[in-house]
Amino acid sequence: MVEIANAAQAATRREVSFVRQQAGGHSVAEPSAPLVPLDTVSAERWRRLSDSAVEPNGYYLPEWKLAVNASAQGRTNVRALTATTANSDSPRLIGLLPVISAWRAYGLPLPALVSADPYGTLATPLLDRDRADEAAGKLLQQARDAGAHALILRDIALDGAAILAFTRALAGNGLKPRILQSHARASLDATRNADDLLRDALGPKKLKELRRQRNRLAEHGEVIFTIATTPSEIARDLAIFLALEASGWKAKRGTALAQNEGDAAFVRRAVFDAAARGNCEIVT
Repeated sequence: MVEIANAAQAATRREVSFVRQQAGGHSVAEPSAPLVPLDTVSAERWRRLSDSAVEPNGYYLPEWKLAVNASAQGRTNVRALTATTANSDSPRLIGLLPVISAWRAYGLPLPALVSADPYGTLATPLLDRDRADEAAGKLLQQARDAGAHALILRDIALDGAAILAFTRALAGNGLKPRILQSHARASLDATRNADDLLRDALGPKKLKELRRQRNRLAEHGEVIFTIATTPSEIARDLAIFLALEASGWKAKRGTALAQNEGDAAFVRRAVFDAAARGNCEIVT
């Protein structure tokens, strides 16, 4: 969590608190100065920011996140914190963070903004690598101006360049981030040799067993791997994936993508749009 207003600041700065509204008998906190809808952010400027981000995040690529925002169950109608350069002739987007209210994220009527669920495992804000500190500071200020007292960053690396930029921006106001919860995640070191990585991760015994199983499978036909990249290949293999997912344990839990029209529409749009820009492949 990034706390962006201490007690002294809250007492002295102008009142831009969250408007409390009644919804279903509950008191709800929403921004008094509404933030821009995510789908109004220029996709082209967003794309350039993604390409120059100090810490890349594939789940916040416009092709993915806009598809999520359009139809994914429980993840639509997101707002955005944005940071731009001061050049009025040709302002450049240097920071972007999709956000929702604390009420929507946790059911808590608190004056806080929360990074929006990307339908994935990473919600790192996009900050321009050459102006990361400036971008972080402007995102924080925009959240303050909207009345937020805290910005909760979910699913972000604690030692990454993005959180370090926010930490430096906060330090300028005598503030610092607080860790509410953390956990270790498995990661793949893609810089290593693939064979060495598999050998170290699985061990000789497991690799031998996998080779045996592949040989047994080959008794029933040729075993090959294919990579779908063209629109027709992507459409074919995505349809196979959705049908396969809907036939297994996910279907029994009711979480298969094909079981919800909005989720199915999201993944089709995201995959096709990303593949059109060379950002998505399907391996079978």
